[in-house]
Order: sequence, then structure tokens, then C-alpha cells
Amino acid sequence: MTIGANTEKILTELEDHGFEAYMVGGCVRDSILGRLCNDVDITTNALPEQMLAVFSGYKVIPTGIKHGTVTVLCGGESFEITTYRIDGEYTDHRRPDEVRFTADIADDLGRRDFTVNAVAMDRHGNIVDPFGGRADMDAGIIRCVGVPQERFSEDALRILRAVRFSSQLGFAVDKATADAVHGMREQLADISRERVRDELDKLICGENAVNVLLEYSDVITAVIPEFEPSIGLDQRSPYHRYSVWEHTVRALGTAPKENMKLRRALLYHDIGKPACMKLDETGRGHFKQHDRVGAEMAAAIMKRLHYDNKTIAYTTALIANHSKKLRSKADVKKMMFRIGDELFLELMEMKKCDNSAKNEFVLEEISLFDRLKELGREVIANDECRSIRGLAVTGSELVQLGLKGAEIGEIQKEMLGLVIEEQLPNSRDELLKYAEQRCRK
Repeated sequence: MTIGANTEKILTELEDHGFEAYMVGGCVRDSILGRLCNDVDITTNALPEQMLAVFSGYKVIPTGIKHGTVTVLCGGESFEITTYRIDGEYTDHRRPDEVRFTADIADDLGRRDFTVNAVAMDRHGNIVDPFGGRADMDAGIIRCVGVPQERFSEDALRILRAVRFSSQLGFAVDKATADAVHGMREQLADISRERVRDELDKLICGENAVNVLLEYSDVITAVIPEFEPSIGLDQRSPYHRYSVWEHTVRALGTAPKENMKLRRALLYHDIGKPACMKLDETGRGHFKQHDRVGAEMAAAIMKRLHYDNKTIAYTTALIANHSKKLRSKADVKKMMFRIGDELFLELMEMKKCDNSAKNEFVLEEISLFDRLKELGREVIANDECRSIRGLAVTGSELVQLGLKGAEIGEIQKEMLGLVIEEQLPNSRDELLKYAEQRCRK
């Protein structure tokens, strides 16, 4: 493990003052697995007041000093340092009511959620692994430290974290842990929506997201019950070979895992289908307006999960337009006017992902979406008119013709439509001439 200079400095300070100091948890796990390590957590046998003395020359924030945690700023980085501890009861199912400090790091590692996170390493490369975390990493297993029911009772979010780690790391969940995940999933209802939201966002971007979402759909519906009707729902459509939920998951899985915004939109894109499903006289399923209904449902869910308004607007705009038929350059410009350039390009990617999880004959349309995306890039590169602001005539010029109020907006929309359809050139003279003719009517 390559240790950063600031991390080395913090660990050295503690050791030079006679204390033990270890990196612990996710940073050690990710380093062993060869993954990028972001945050470094440190644990030590130094008591909180001793840590304050050791780092008296640094900026120190008493983040959770009652529970043995301080934050030390070093070289522009912040480090959470926690005294070895044993947790008491978790009556709120999130934080221990009290903690007892201990001199044994094994006691501290024993309170952690999963064996792969219960591994510590000092700056010399010495590993402390009392619960077999490295062996579980080698075997690709997520396993609770100790009894799963006890770990999940302490903090029910660990139920969702188990499947999130399975998704991110590509690991299987140990049977005893998986049984507890399924059996205790209803306890997730007591967890704050923000914590649930953050875990879901990480889960859907994991390399194993498809398998996890299919295997643990009951965990997902425990936090988003609106997905329940999608599970196993036969779409009865020649376009589809999967149920609504499996189609959703497989479409999501075709999006780049780095693109959280697209994967999030795909997660919700067909959530409106069960409510809109109608069977015709032949028994074929139809889902008219499911894009609009889905966008409304997604907005309500995302508000409940405390997403910001900008993220909600981005996601729901994609959902509301993912079924719209586009064929021509004029269609491209109209959609760009409706949702903007960035969202249009993303919408084409969404459509490709959506079609990738349908029956094989539908895959032929994917090349169409590539062509439409290329048309969109041409429109952007050539700065072709696709909005009222892009018209060669301004609103103030229309005022000079005697137009006012709502009339201006109406004529601007008319002119934009004609320009987009190439029935009217985007020329100042031609647009003013058209506006003058409209004024005479």
C-alpha cells in the first residue's frame, strides 16, 4: 500500500508519542484489492485528550470526541482519528448510546460491520486481521463480523451496505449474512432517507449491480415500495423479453458505471409501467403515458429521498422523454429546445440502453440513436437555431412592431417552429417580415 505523505505524517506523530496507529476499514480494503482509496480513517490507542495533545500544533476539530473521534487537518487533508473502542447499545439503530475505550485493536475491529472492513494496517505494512477479512477478500465474500442479526440490529443501514458492497466489489454475500439481509430488510424503514439515498447511488454504479438488483429486489422495494408492482410483471409485448423490473435492471447495467446520473434515470425510467399497463383484445400489453407517469413517480420518490431540485429535474426530464419518437433533424432540434443540448445527448444514450434490454429485433434502432446524436452534435457545432434565444430577431425588435405581452411569446414560438422545420430562414429580415405580416392579420 502506498501511503500518502500526510497520512504518513499523522501516523508518525502518534507513534513518536508512544501510541499505536493504524489505517483501518475501507482504505485498507481497497488498497489490498488494488482499488482507488479516497478517505483514510485512522485508529489508535491514544485517548481523545491524548490525541489533542499530540496534535496541538495542528488544526483539530472535536468531531465526535465523546465517542473518541477527532478530525485533524494536515496538508489540506482531513483525517478522522478514533480511539480503539467497544460500542454499547444502539437504541436508535444508528449510533451507540455509549462507548468504552479499549487498549486492544482487536476489540475495535470486532465492532465493525463486515470482515473486509475489519482489517487494519500500520505505516510499516503490518496487518491486523482477527476476523479473516483478507481471506474473504480472496474468496470474494461479504460476511458480517460475528452474528449478522446483531450487526444489523445495531445499524439497519448495514443491510443495504451489504448489498452495496456486493455490487461495488463484485463479491457474493455469505449465506448467513444474506439470510439476515432478506429477513431483516423491513428495518430499513427506520433509516434516514439521506443515508438510504447515498447507498442506492453507490449500489447502482457497482460492477455487479445487475445481479445484486435482481437477487435483492426485496431489499430495494423495502426502501422504494413503488418498485414492487414491477417485479415479475410480464410486459406481454413483442418488444420485450424481460419483466418490467428485469428490463429496468438490465438497461441500467448497459450504462457506463461511471455515469451515475444516467444509471439513476434508468433505474426509474419504467416505474410508471405497471400503473399504465393495458391489454388489448389480443392480450398484448400497452403502456401509454408511462413516461409521464414515471417521471411524476420518480420526482415524488426522489423528493422523499431528499435529492436536490436540480438532480430531480435532470432525472425526470430524461424519464419523461425516453419514449418520444425522433426521426428527423427537426425532431432533434425540437427535443433540444425542450430539454437542452446536454440532456438531449444523454437522452440518446438512455434510449440506447433502454433498447439494449429489449428483444433482439429492437436492437436495430440503436444505430438510429447514434445518428440522431451525431445530428445533435452537428446542430451544436454549427450553432443552428434551436431556441427562441437563437432567433435572429429579439423580443425588443418585435415590440417596435407594436407587439406586446403574450403576443410576442406566441409569435416567437411560431417563428422558431418554422425555422426548425426549415420553412423560414433564420434571417432578421425574413423574421421581421413574417412578424409584420402576422401583425396585419
